[in-house]
Amino acid sequence: MTAAELSWWQTATIYQIYPKSFKDSGQQGTGDLQGIISKLDYLKKLGIDAIWLTPIYCSPQIDNGYDISDYYNIDPSYGSMEDFERLIEEAHTRNIKIIMDLVVNHTSTEHQWFKEAIRSETSPYHNYYIWRKGNAENPPNNWQSKFGGSAWEFVPHLDKYYLHLFAKEQADLNWENPNVRQEVQKVVEFWLKKGIDGFRLDVINLISKQQDFPNDRIGDGRRFYTDGPRVHEYLQELSKAVFIPWNAMTVGEMSSTTIEHCQQYSDPASQELSMVFNFHHLKVDYPNGEKWSKAPFDFISLKKILADWQKGLAERGWNALFWCNHDQPRVVSRFGNTSTYFKQSAKMLATAIHGLRGTPYIYQGEEIGMCNPDYTTIDAYQDVETINYYQIMRDQGMDEGDIMSIIQAKSRDNSRTPMQWDNSQHAGFSKGTPWLKVADNYHELNAESALNDEDSVFYYYQQLIRLRKIEPLLTYGRFQLLLEKHPSLFAYIREYNSQALLVICNFYNQYVDFPLQETPLNTYQENVEVLLSNYSGTTNNLATLKLRPYEAVIFKLPTY
Repeated sequence: MTAAELSWWQTATIYQIYPKSFKDSGQQGTGDLQGIISKLDYLKKLGIDAIWLTPIYCSPQIDNGYDISDYYNIDPSYGSMEDFERLIEEAHTRNIKIIMDLVVNHTSTEHQWFKEAIRSETSPYHNYYIWRKGNAENPPNNWQSKFGGSAWEFVPHLDKYYLHLFAKEQADLNWENPNVRQEVQKVVEFWLKKGIDGFRLDVINLISKQQDFPNDRIGDGRRFYTDGPRVHEYLQELSKAVFIPWNAMTVGEMSSTTIEHCQQYSDPASQELSMVFNFHHLKVDYPNGEKWSKAPFDFISLKKILADWQKGLAERGWNALFWCNHDQPRVVSRFGNTSTYFKQSAKMLATAIHGLRGTPYIYQGEEIGMCNPDYTTIDAYQDVETINYYQIMRDQGMDEGDIMSIIQAKSRDNSRTPMQWDNSQHAGFSKGTPWLKVADNYHELNAESALNDEDSVFYYYQQLIRLRKIEPLLTYGRFQLLLEKHPSLFAYIREYNSQALLVICNFYNQYVDFPLQETPLNTYQENVEVLLSNYSGTTNNLATLKLRPYEAVIFKLPTY
Protein backbone atom coordinates (compact mmCIF):
# COMPACT_ATOMS: atom_id res chain seq x y z
CA MET A 1 0.00 0.00 0.00
CA THR A 2 1.33 3.41 -0.98
CA ALA A 3 0.18 6.89 -0.04
CA ALA A 4 -1.46 7.22 -3.45
CA GLU A 5 -3.50 4.07 -2.77
CA LEU A 6 -4.83 5.27 0.59
CA SER A 7 -8.39 6.47 1.05
CA TRP A 8 -8.95 9.52 3.26
CA TRP A 9 -10.51 7.45 6.02
CA GLN A 10 -7.40 5.30 6.47
CA THR A 11 -5.45 8.19 7.97
CA ALA A 12 -8.46 9.84 9.61
CA THR A 13 -9.79 10.08 13.13
CA ILE A 14 -13.59 10.14 13.33
CA TYR A 15 -15.63 11.77 16.10
CA GLN A 16 -19.02 10.32 17.00
CA ILE A 17 -21.77 12.74 17.99
CA TYR A 18 -24.93 11.60 19.75
CA PRO A 19 -26.94 14.71 18.80
CA LYS A 20 -29.54 14.39 21.53
CA SER A 21 -26.81 14.81 24.16
CA PHE A 22 -24.19 16.98 22.44
CA LYS A 23 -25.33 20.62 22.56
CA ASP A 24 -28.71 22.30 22.85
CA SER A 25 -28.72 25.68 21.11
CA GLY A 26 -31.71 26.75 23.22
CA GLN A 27 -33.72 25.45 26.14
CA GLN A 28 -35.57 22.39 24.87
CA GLY A 29 -33.29 20.08 26.88
CA THR A 30 -32.12 18.03 23.91
CA GLY A 31 -29.24 18.67 21.56
CA ASP A 32 -29.76 19.94 18.03
CA LEU A 33 -28.00 20.68 14.75
CA GLN A 34 -27.40 24.33 15.55
CA GLY A 35 -25.74 23.22 18.75
CA ILE A 36 -23.38 20.98 16.75
CA ILE A 37 -22.56 23.84 14.37
CA SER A 38 -21.65 26.03 17.35
CA LYS A 39 -19.01 23.49 18.44
CA LEU A 40 -17.32 22.82 15.09
CA ASP A 41 -14.36 25.03 16.00
CA TYR A 42 -13.88 22.94 19.17
CA LEU A 43 -13.76 19.79 17.03
CA LYS A 44 -11.41 21.46 14.56
CA LYS A 45 -9.08 22.27 17.46
CA LEU A 46 -9.17 18.63 18.54
CA GLY A 47 -8.03 17.73 15.02
CA ILE A 48 -10.62 15.20 13.93
CA ASP A 49 -11.32 14.56 10.23
CA ALA A 50 -14.98 13.54 10.21
CA ILE A 51 -18.12 13.55 12.32
CA TRP A 52 -20.38 10.53 12.58
CA LEU A 53 -23.91 11.60 13.54
CA THR A 54 -26.21 9.05 15.13
CA PRO A 55 -29.70 9.14 13.54
CA ILE A 56 -31.34 12.53 13.13
CA TYR A 57 -34.22 11.35 10.92
CA CYS A 58 -37.86 11.63 11.98
CA SER A 59 -38.48 9.14 14.76
CA PRO A 60 -40.82 8.43 17.70
CA GLN A 61 -37.58 8.05 19.73
CA ILE A 62 -38.45 4.69 21.26
CA ASP A 63 -34.77 3.78 20.73
CA ASN A 64 -33.43 7.34 20.50
CA GLY A 65 -33.66 7.61 16.74
CA TYR A 66 -32.74 4.07 15.77
CA ASP A 67 -36.45 3.64 15.08
CA ILE A 68 -36.82 5.69 11.90
CA SER A 69 -40.28 6.76 10.75
CA ASP A 70 -39.16 8.89 7.76
CA TYR A 71 -35.79 8.42 6.05
CA TYR A 72 -36.05 11.64 4.04
CA ASN A 73 -36.59 14.28 6.72
CA ILE A 74 -34.85 15.66 9.79
CA ASP A 75 -36.64 15.16 13.09
CA PRO A 76 -37.93 18.59 14.18
CA SER A 77 -36.33 18.14 17.60
CA TYR A 78 -32.93 18.45 15.89
CA GLY A 79 -33.86 21.29 13.54
CA SER A 80 -34.61 21.58 9.84
CA MET A 81 -33.17 20.35 6.57
CA GLU A 82 -31.73 23.86 6.15
CA ASP A 83 -29.90 23.42 9.47
CA PHE A 84 -28.48 20.13 8.24
CA GLU A 85 -27.37 21.60 4.93
CA ARG A 86 -25.66 24.41 6.85
CA LEU A 87 -23.93 21.84 9.06
CA ILE A 88 -22.50 20.11 5.99
CA GLU A 89 -21.33 23.44 4.58
CA GLU A 90 -19.78 24.65 7.84
CA ALA A 91 -18.08 21.31 8.49
CA HIS A 92 -16.67 21.08 4.98
CA THR A 93 -15.34 24.64 5.30
CA ARG A 94 -13.26 23.31 8.21
CA ASN A 95 -12.21 20.18 6.28
CA ILE A 96 -14.45 18.02 8.45
CA LYS A 97 -16.49 15.35 6.67
CA ILE A 98 -20.00 14.23 7.63
CA ILE A 99 -20.96 10.57 8.14
CA MET A 100 -24.64 9.74 8.70
CA ASP A 101 -25.99 6.78 10.62
CA LEU A 102 -28.35 4.62 8.58
CA VAL A 103 -30.69 2.02 10.07
CA VAL A 104 -31.99 -0.37 7.43
CA ASN A 105 -32.34 -3.65 9.31
CA HIS A 106 -35.62 -2.29 10.65
CA THR A 107 -37.91 0.74 10.65
CA SER A 108 -40.17 2.26 13.24
CA THR A 109 -43.67 0.82 13.32
CA GLU A 110 -44.69 4.45 12.78
CA HIS A 111 -43.07 4.41 9.33
CA GLN A 112 -45.62 4.72 6.54
CA TRP A 113 -44.43 1.43 5.05
CA PHE A 114 -45.34 -0.43 8.24
CA LYS A 115 -48.63 1.42 8.66
CA GLU A 116 -49.58 0.22 5.18
CA ALA A 117 -48.17 -3.26 5.81
CA ILE A 118 -50.26 -3.84 8.93
CA ARG A 119 -53.54 -2.77 7.35
CA SER A 120 -53.89 -5.70 5.00
CA GLU A 121 -52.03 -8.71 3.63
CA THR A 122 -52.88 -7.41 0.16
CA SER A 123 -50.97 -4.16 0.66
CA PRO A 124 -47.87 -3.89 -1.57
CA TYR A 125 -46.00 -2.91 1.59
CA HIS A 126 -46.98 -6.01 3.57
CA ASN A 127 -44.02 -7.93 2.19
CA TYR A 128 -41.65 -5.10 3.19
CA TYR A 129 -41.58 -6.79 6.62
CA ILE A 130 -41.17 -10.32 7.95
CA TRP A 131 -44.43 -12.05 8.85
CA ARG A 132 -45.22 -15.55 10.05
CA LYS A 133 -48.53 -17.19 10.93
CA GLY A 134 -49.31 -17.99 14.53
CA ASN A 135 -51.63 -17.32 17.40
CA ALA A 136 -51.37 -15.26 20.55
CA GLU A 137 -49.95 -18.18 22.57
CA ASN A 138 -47.40 -19.59 20.12
CA PRO A 139 -44.83 -17.33 18.41
CA PRO A 140 -43.32 -18.66 15.16
CA ASN A 141 -40.10 -19.62 16.97
CA ASN A 142 -38.22 -19.01 20.21
CA TRP A 143 -35.95 -16.23 18.97
CA GLN A 144 -35.32 -13.53 21.55
CA SER A 145 -35.23 -9.76 21.08
CA LYS A 146 -31.89 -8.15 21.91
CA PHE A 147 -33.84 -5.89 24.25
CA GLY A 148 -35.43 -8.82 26.09
CA GLY A 149 -38.49 -11.00 25.49
CA SER A 150 -39.70 -12.62 22.29
CA ALA A 151 -38.54 -11.28 18.92
CA TRP A 152 -42.09 -11.66 17.58
CA GLU A 153 -45.14 -9.40 18.03
CA PHE A 154 -48.65 -10.69 17.36
CA VAL A 155 -51.13 -8.68 15.25
CA PRO A 156 -54.59 -10.13 16.00
CA HIS A 157 -56.49 -8.86 12.96
CA LEU A 158 -53.91 -10.44 10.64
CA ASP A 159 -53.45 -13.57 12.76
CA LYS A 160 -49.73 -13.08 12.18
CA TYR A 161 -46.54 -12.13 13.95
CA TYR A 162 -43.93 -9.69 12.67
CA LEU A 163 -40.25 -10.03 13.52
CA HIS A 164 -38.46 -7.40 15.62
CA LEU A 165 -34.92 -8.24 16.69
CA PHE A 166 -34.96 -5.11 18.85
CA ALA A 167 -37.94 -3.26 20.40
CA LYS A 168 -41.42 -4.24 19.26
CA GLU A 169 -41.68 -0.76 17.74
CA GLN A 170 -38.73 -1.64 15.44
CA ALA A 171 -40.04 -4.02 12.79
CA ASP A 172 -37.41 -5.87 10.75
CA LEU A 173 -37.37 -5.20 7.03
CA ASN A 174 -37.62 -8.08 4.57
CA TRP A 175 -34.47 -7.81 2.47
CA GLU A 176 -35.58 -10.83 0.44
CA ASN A 177 -37.97 -8.38 -1.24
CA PRO A 178 -36.09 -6.55 -4.05
CA ASN A 179 -38.39 -3.55 -3.61
CA VAL A 180 -36.99 -3.06 -0.10
CA ARG A 181 -33.44 -3.10 -1.42
CA GLN A 182 -34.33 -0.54 -4.10
CA GLU A 183 -35.91 1.70 -1.46
CA VAL A 184 -32.68 1.55 0.57
CA GLN A 185 -30.67 2.53 -2.50
CA LYS A 186 -32.91 5.57 -3.00
CA VAL A 187 -32.43 6.64 0.63
CA VAL A 188 -28.64 6.33 0.36
CA GLU A 189 -28.50 8.33 -2.86
CA PHE A 190 -30.76 11.06 -1.45
CA TRP A 191 -28.33 11.86 1.37
CA LEU A 192 -25.21 11.52 -0.77
CA LYS A 193 -26.72 14.12 -3.10
CA LYS A 194 -27.00 16.41 -0.08
CA GLY A 195 -23.23 16.30 0.15
CA ILE A 196 -22.50 13.88 2.98
CA ASP A 197 -19.34 11.77 2.81
CA GLY A 198 -20.48 8.35 3.95
CA PHE A 199 -22.54 6.15 6.23
CA ARG A 200 -22.30 4.16 9.40
CA LEU A 201 -24.65 1.20 8.87
CA ASP A 202 -26.45 0.02 11.99
CA VAL A 203 -26.43 -3.76 12.72
CA ILE A 204 -25.98 -4.28 9.00
CA ASN A 205 -24.91 -7.92 9.30
CA LEU A 206 -28.41 -8.86 10.55
CA ILE A 207 -30.30 -7.99 7.35
CA SER A 208 -30.37 -11.55 5.94
CA LYS A 209 -32.33 -14.17 7.89
CA GLN A 210 -32.40 -17.93 7.41
CA GLN A 211 -35.72 -18.30 5.67
CA ASP A 212 -37.04 -21.39 7.45
CA PHE A 213 -36.88 -19.50 10.78
CA PRO A 214 -36.08 -22.55 12.92
CA ASN A 215 -36.28 -22.78 16.69
CA ASP A 216 -32.91 -22.34 18.36
CA ARG A 217 -32.39 -25.23 20.77
CA ILE A 218 -29.05 -23.91 22.05
CA GLY A 219 -29.38 -20.13 21.95
CA ASP A 220 -31.48 -17.05 21.37
CA GLY A 221 -31.77 -17.36 17.58
CA ARG A 222 -28.89 -15.11 16.56
CA ARG A 223 -27.03 -17.89 14.75
CA PHE A 224 -29.86 -17.96 12.21
CA TYR A 225 -29.68 -14.28 11.26
CA THR A 226 -26.16 -13.07 12.13
CA ASP A 227 -24.00 -12.83 8.99
CA GLY A 228 -26.96 -14.47 7.26
CA PRO A 229 -27.07 -16.45 4.03
CA ARG A 230 -27.41 -13.52 1.57
CA VAL A 231 -25.81 -10.67 3.52
CA HIS A 232 -22.71 -10.37 1.33
CA GLU A 233 -24.83 -10.46 -1.81
CA TYR A 234 -27.03 -7.65 -0.48
CA LEU A 235 -24.08 -5.46 0.51
CA GLN A 236 -22.33 -5.96 -2.81
CA GLU A 237 -25.52 -4.98 -4.61
CA LEU A 238 -25.93 -1.84 -2.48
CA SER A 239 -22.28 -0.90 -2.79
CA LYS A 240 -22.15 -1.27 -6.57
CA ALA A 241 -25.43 0.65 -6.97
CA VAL A 242 -24.61 3.67 -4.79
CA PHE A 243 -21.61 3.52 -2.45
CA ILE A 244 -18.94 3.02 -5.12
CA PRO A 245 -20.37 5.47 -7.71
CA TRP A 246 -20.51 8.18 -5.03
CA ASN A 247 -17.14 7.27 -3.48
CA ALA A 248 -18.83 6.99 -0.09
CA MET A 249 -16.99 5.81 3.01
CA THR A 250 -18.93 3.08 4.82
CA VAL A 251 -18.49 1.47 8.22
CA GLY A 252 -20.63 -1.47 9.20
CA GLU A 253 -21.72 -2.20 12.76
CA MET A 254 -21.32 -5.95 13.08
CA SER A 255 -23.29 -7.71 15.79
CA SER A 256 -21.84 -11.00 17.13
CA THR A 257 -19.81 -11.41 13.95
CA THR A 258 -16.67 -13.35 13.02
CA ILE A 259 -13.26 -12.34 11.69
CA GLU A 260 -13.85 -14.42 8.58
CA HIS A 261 -17.03 -12.54 7.67
CA CYS A 262 -15.45 -9.18 8.46
CA GLN A 263 -12.53 -9.97 6.19
CA GLN A 264 -15.04 -10.25 3.38
CA TYR A 265 -17.14 -7.25 4.46
CA SER A 266 -14.14 -4.91 4.41
CA ASP A 267 -11.86 -6.47 1.80
CA PRO A 268 -11.62 -3.96 -1.08
CA ALA A 269 -11.86 -6.88 -3.51
CA SER A 270 -15.30 -7.78 -2.12
CA GLN A 271 -16.68 -4.30 -2.83
CA GLU A 272 -18.92 -4.28 0.22
CA LEU A 273 -17.82 -1.86 2.98
CA SER A 274 -14.84 0.35 3.85
CA MET A 275 -14.41 -0.95 7.40
CA VAL A 276 -16.14 -2.76 10.25
CA PHE A 277 -16.97 -2.33 13.91
CA ASN A 278 -16.84 -5.47 16.02
CA PHE A 279 -17.62 -5.69 19.74
CA HIS A 280 -15.85 -8.80 20.95
CA HIS A 281 -13.25 -6.80 22.90
CA LEU A 282 -16.09 -5.08 24.78
CA LYS A 283 -17.48 -8.35 26.13
CA VAL A 284 -14.47 -9.17 28.30
CA ASP A 285 -16.44 -8.03 31.35
CA TYR A 286 -19.45 -10.22 30.45
CA PRO A 287 -19.08 -13.28 32.73
CA ASN A 288 -20.15 -16.38 30.76
CA GLY A 289 -21.21 -14.04 27.95
CA GLU A 290 -23.88 -12.36 30.07
CA LYS A 291 -24.03 -8.57 29.72
CA TRP A 292 -26.38 -7.93 32.64
CA SER A 293 -24.02 -9.13 35.33
CA LYS A 294 -20.89 -7.72 36.91
CA ALA A 295 -17.30 -8.96 36.97
CA PRO A 296 -13.74 -7.61 36.57
CA PHE A 297 -12.64 -7.46 32.94
CA ASP A 298 -10.49 -10.29 31.61
CA PHE A 299 -7.28 -8.48 30.59
CA ILE A 300 -5.62 -11.47 28.92
CA SER A 301 -8.72 -12.04 26.77
CA LEU A 302 -8.86 -8.34 25.93
CA LYS A 303 -5.30 -8.44 24.55
CA LYS A 304 -5.93 -11.64 22.62
CA ILE A 305 -9.12 -10.36 20.99
CA LEU A 306 -7.53 -7.06 19.95
CA ALA A 307 -4.52 -8.94 18.56
CA ASP A 308 -6.66 -11.51 16.73
CA TRP A 309 -8.61 -8.76 14.95
CA GLN A 310 -5.44 -6.85 14.11
CA LYS A 311 -3.96 -9.95 12.51
CA GLY A 312 -7.23 -11.14 10.98
CA LEU A 313 -7.80 -7.91 9.06
CA ALA A 314 -4.13 -7.17 8.37
CA GLU A 315 -4.10 -8.32 4.76
CA ARG A 316 -7.83 -8.25 4.07
CA GLY A 317 -10.00 -5.47 5.39
CA TRP A 318 -9.86 -2.56 7.79
CA ASN A 319 -10.68 -2.15 11.49
CA ALA A 320 -12.72 0.59 13.10
CA LEU A 321 -10.95 1.19 16.42
CA PHE A 322 -12.94 2.28 19.47
CA TRP A 323 -13.62 1.92 23.18
CA CYS A 324 -16.80 4.00 23.48
CA ASN A 325 -20.01 4.69 21.63
CA HIS A 326 -23.64 5.45 22.41
CA ASP A 327 -24.26 1.82 23.43
CA GLN A 328 -21.21 1.28 25.66
CA PRO A 329 -20.22 2.39 29.17
CA ARG A 330 -17.54 5.06 29.48
CA VAL A 331 -14.15 3.43 29.10
CA VAL A 332 -12.46 5.25 32.01
CA SER A 333 -15.14 3.85 34.32
CA ARG A 334 -14.92 0.45 32.70
CA PHE A 335 -11.20 -0.28 32.24
CA GLY A 336 -9.55 2.72 33.86
CA ASN A 337 -9.44 4.59 37.16
CA THR A 338 -11.85 7.44 37.84
CA SER A 339 -10.16 8.69 40.99
CA THR A 340 -6.42 8.55 41.77
CA TYR A 341 -5.19 7.97 38.23
CA PHE A 342 -7.99 9.51 36.19
CA LYS A 343 -5.83 11.43 33.68
CA GLN A 344 -3.21 8.72 33.38
CA SER A 345 -5.72 5.92 32.77
CA ALA A 346 -7.77 7.96 30.28
CA LYS A 347 -4.62 8.76 28.30
CA MET A 348 -3.37 5.19 28.52
CA LEU A 349 -6.60 3.79 27.12
CA ALA A 350 -6.47 6.31 24.27
CA THR A 351 -2.89 5.25 23.47
CA ALA A 352 -3.78 1.55 23.43
CA ILE A 353 -6.44 2.06 20.74
CA HIS A 354 -4.88 4.85 18.66
CA GLY A 355 -1.64 2.90 18.24
CA LEU A 356 -3.42 0.05 16.43
CA ARG A 357 -3.96 -0.44 12.69
CA GLY A 358 -7.30 0.96 11.57
CA THR A 359 -9.37 4.12 11.88
CA PRO A 360 -9.86 5.44 15.44
CA TYR A 361 -13.25 6.69 16.59
CA ILE A 362 -13.66 9.09 19.49
CA TYR A 363 -17.06 9.22 21.17
CA GLN A 364 -18.20 12.65 22.37
CA GLY A 365 -16.76 13.42 25.80
CA GLU A 366 -14.17 10.65 25.56
CA GLU A 367 -11.60 13.32 24.69
CA ILE A 368 -12.09 14.90 28.11
CA GLY A 369 -12.46 11.60 29.99
CA MET A 370 -16.19 11.64 30.75
CA CYS A 371 -17.28 8.91 33.18
CA ASN A 372 -20.39 6.85 33.96
CA PRO A 373 -22.94 8.94 35.94
CA ASP A 374 -23.70 6.24 38.56
CA TYR A 375 -27.38 7.14 38.87
CA THR A 376 -28.79 5.64 42.07
CA THR A 377 -32.41 4.97 41.03
CA ILE A 378 -33.95 3.35 37.98
CA ASP A 379 -36.11 6.47 37.48
CA ALA A 380 -33.02 8.36 36.31
CA TYR A 381 -32.55 6.02 33.34
CA GLN A 382 -34.28 6.44 29.97
CA ASP A 383 -32.82 3.60 27.88
CA VAL A 384 -35.41 1.02 26.77
CA GLU A 385 -32.94 -1.88 27.09
CA THR A 386 -31.97 -0.84 30.63
CA ILE A 387 -35.57 -0.52 31.77
CA ASN A 388 -36.50 -3.88 30.23
CA TYR A 389 -33.62 -5.68 31.91
CA TYR A 390 -34.28 -3.96 35.24
CA GLN A 391 -37.73 -5.54 35.19
CA ILE A 392 -36.33 -8.91 34.09
CA MET A 393 -33.87 -8.90 36.99
CA ARG A 394 -36.63 -7.83 39.40
CA ASP A 395 -38.79 -10.70 38.15
CA GLN A 396 -35.87 -13.07 38.80
CA GLY A 397 -35.89 -11.99 42.44
CA MET A 398 -32.54 -10.20 42.44
CA ASP A 399 -31.65 -7.75 45.19
CA GLU A 400 -32.36 -4.10 44.29
CA GLY A 401 -28.85 -3.01 45.26
CA ASP A 402 -27.28 -5.69 43.07
CA ILE A 403 -29.54 -4.73 40.16
CA MET A 404 -28.59 -1.07 40.40
CA SER A 405 -24.89 -1.91 40.68
CA ILE A 406 -25.12 -3.86 37.41
CA ILE A 407 -27.10 -1.12 35.68
CA GLN A 408 -24.62 1.54 36.83
CA ALA A 409 -21.88 -0.45 35.09
CA LYS A 410 -23.69 -1.67 31.97
CA SER A 411 -26.50 0.71 30.97
CA ARG A 412 -26.34 2.37 27.56
CA ASP A 413 -27.30 5.62 29.28
CA ASN A 414 -23.77 5.72 30.73
CA SER A 415 -22.61 7.20 27.44
CA ARG A 416 -25.71 9.27 26.73
CA THR A 417 -25.46 11.82 29.53
CA PRO A 418 -25.20 15.38 28.22
CA MET A 419 -21.81 16.59 27.04
CA GLN A 420 -20.04 18.48 29.80
CA TRP A 421 -19.03 21.83 28.27
CA ASP A 422 -18.37 23.97 31.34
CA ASN A 423 -19.19 24.28 35.05
CA SER A 424 -22.33 26.38 34.61
CA GLN A 425 -25.81 25.01 35.20
CA HIS A 426 -26.46 21.72 33.35
CA ALA A 427 -22.77 21.71 32.32
CA GLY A 428 -23.47 24.30 29.62
CA PHE A 429 -25.39 21.69 27.63
CA SER A 430 -28.77 23.43 27.69
CA LYS A 431 -30.55 26.47 29.10
CA GLY A 432 -33.48 24.16 29.84
CA THR A 433 -33.80 20.92 31.79
CA PRO A 434 -31.70 18.18 30.08
CA TRP A 435 -33.56 15.10 28.85
CA LEU A 436 -31.09 12.99 30.84
CA LYS A 437 -29.45 14.10 34.08
CA VAL A 438 -25.93 15.53 33.74
CA ALA A 439 -23.23 13.56 35.59
CA ASP A 440 -22.45 15.06 38.98
CA ASN A 441 -18.73 15.57 38.26
CA TYR A 442 -19.29 18.23 35.58
CA HIS A 443 -18.07 21.04 37.85
CA GLU A 444 -14.52 19.71 37.61
CA LEU A 445 -14.66 17.59 34.47
CA ASN A 446 -15.71 19.66 31.45
CA ALA A 447 -14.40 20.84 28.09
CA GLU A 448 -13.67 24.39 29.22
CA SER A 449 -11.43 23.25 32.08
CA ALA A 450 -9.74 20.75 29.74
CA LEU A 451 -8.91 23.49 27.25
CA ASN A 452 -7.38 25.53 30.06
CA ASP A 453 -5.18 22.65 31.27
CA GLU A 454 -2.08 21.93 29.16
CA ASP A 455 -1.89 18.44 30.71
CA SER A 456 -5.53 17.56 30.02
CA VAL A 457 -6.87 14.44 28.37
CA PHE A 458 -8.08 16.68 25.51
CA TYR A 459 -4.58 17.79 24.53
CA TYR A 460 -3.32 14.21 24.76
CA TYR A 461 -5.97 13.10 22.26
CA GLN A 462 -4.93 16.05 20.10
CA GLN A 463 -1.35 14.77 20.15
CA LEU A 464 -2.44 11.22 19.24
CA ILE A 465 -4.49 12.50 16.30
CA ARG A 466 -1.56 14.59 15.08
CA LEU A 467 0.87 11.69 15.51
CA ARG A 468 -1.26 9.45 13.30
CA LYS A 469 -1.00 12.04 10.53
CA ILE A 470 2.79 12.42 10.63
CA GLU A 471 3.85 8.85 11.48
CA PRO A 472 3.26 6.47 8.53
CA LEU A 473 3.92 3.41 10.71
CA LEU A 474 0.57 3.97 12.40
CA THR A 475 -1.16 3.55 9.06
CA TYR A 476 1.00 1.00 7.28
CA GLY A 477 2.66 -0.91 10.09
CA ARG A 478 2.09 -4.60 10.68
CA PHE A 479 1.01 -5.58 14.18
CA GLN A 480 2.88 -7.92 16.51
CA LEU A 481 1.67 -8.60 20.05
CA LEU A 482 4.33 -8.86 22.77
CA LEU A 483 4.04 -10.35 26.26
CA GLU A 484 0.79 -12.11 25.46
CA LYS A 485 0.33 -13.51 28.99
CA HIS A 486 1.69 -10.57 30.99
CA PRO A 487 -0.91 -9.74 33.67
CA SER A 488 -0.51 -5.94 33.46
CA LEU A 489 1.08 -4.84 30.17
CA PHE A 490 -0.44 -4.52 26.71
CA ALA A 491 2.60 -4.17 24.47
CA TYR A 492 2.85 -4.38 20.71
CA ILE A 493 5.05 -3.46 17.75
CA ARG A 494 3.95 -1.71 14.56
CA GLU A 495 6.55 -2.52 11.88
CA TYR A 496 7.00 -1.41 8.27
CA ASN A 497 10.01 -1.13 5.94
CA SER A 498 12.60 -1.95 8.62
CA GLN A 499 11.20 0.68 10.98
CA ALA A 500 9.07 0.09 14.04
CA LEU A 501 7.05 1.64 16.81
CA LEU A 502 6.78 0.04 20.23
CA VAL A 503 3.59 0.74 22.21
CA ILE A 504 3.48 -0.20 25.89
CA CYS A 505 0.43 0.33 28.10
CA ASN A 506 0.16 -0.52 31.79
CA PHE A 507 -3.52 -1.30 32.48
CA TYR A 508 -3.25 -1.29 36.27
CA ASN A 509 -2.49 0.99 39.23
CA GLN A 510 0.84 -0.62 40.11
CA TYR A 511 4.46 -0.19 39.10
CA VAL A 512 5.75 -2.90 36.78
CA ASP A 513 9.12 -3.59 35.15
CA PHE A 514 9.19 -3.96 31.38
CA PRO A 515 10.58 -7.49 30.82
CA LEU A 516 12.83 -6.67 27.87
CA GLN A 517 14.43 -10.12 27.92
CA GLU A 518 11.04 -11.70 27.16
CA THR A 519 10.67 -9.74 23.91
CA PRO A 520 12.57 -9.74 20.58
CA LEU A 521 13.97 -6.29 21.48
CA ASN A 522 17.13 -7.26 23.39
CA THR A 523 19.34 -5.22 21.07
CA TYR A 524 17.49 -2.01 21.93
CA GLN A 525 18.80 -0.30 25.00
CA GLU A 526 19.12 3.48 25.18
CA ASN A 527 18.83 4.45 21.51
CA VAL A 528 15.03 4.58 21.35
CA GLU A 529 12.98 7.73 20.91
CA VAL A 530 10.01 8.55 23.14
CA LEU A 531 7.35 9.81 20.70
CA LEU A 532 4.59 10.19 23.27
CA SER A 533 4.04 9.37 26.92
CA ASN A 534 1.30 10.16 29.42
CA TYR A 535 3.95 10.83 32.11
CA SER A 536 6.88 13.22 32.09
CA GLY A 537 10.41 11.87 32.43
CA THR A 538 9.85 8.54 30.69
CA THR A 539 13.21 6.84 30.15
CA ASN A 540 14.42 5.90 26.65
CA ASN A 541 16.28 2.88 28.07
CA LEU A 542 14.13 -0.20 27.60
CA ALA A 543 16.43 -2.26 29.82
CA THR A 544 15.61 -0.13 32.87
CA LEU A 545 12.04 0.83 31.99
CA LYS A 546 9.63 0.61 34.92
CA LEU A 547 6.06 1.49 33.99
CA ARG A 548 4.23 3.68 36.47
CA PRO A 549 0.50 3.15 37.22
CA TYR A 550 -1.45 3.38 33.96
CA GLU A 551 1.63 4.60 32.10
CA ALA A 552 1.56 4.50 28.30
CA VAL A 553 4.48 5.12 25.95
CA ILE A 554 4.98 5.09 22.20
CA PHE A 555 8.66 4.53 21.31
CA LYS A 556 10.22 4.73 17.87
CA LEU A 557 12.93 2.17 17.26
CA PRO A 558 15.83 3.29 15.03
CA THR A 559 15.85 0.11 12.92
CA TYR A 560 14.05 -3.19 13.19
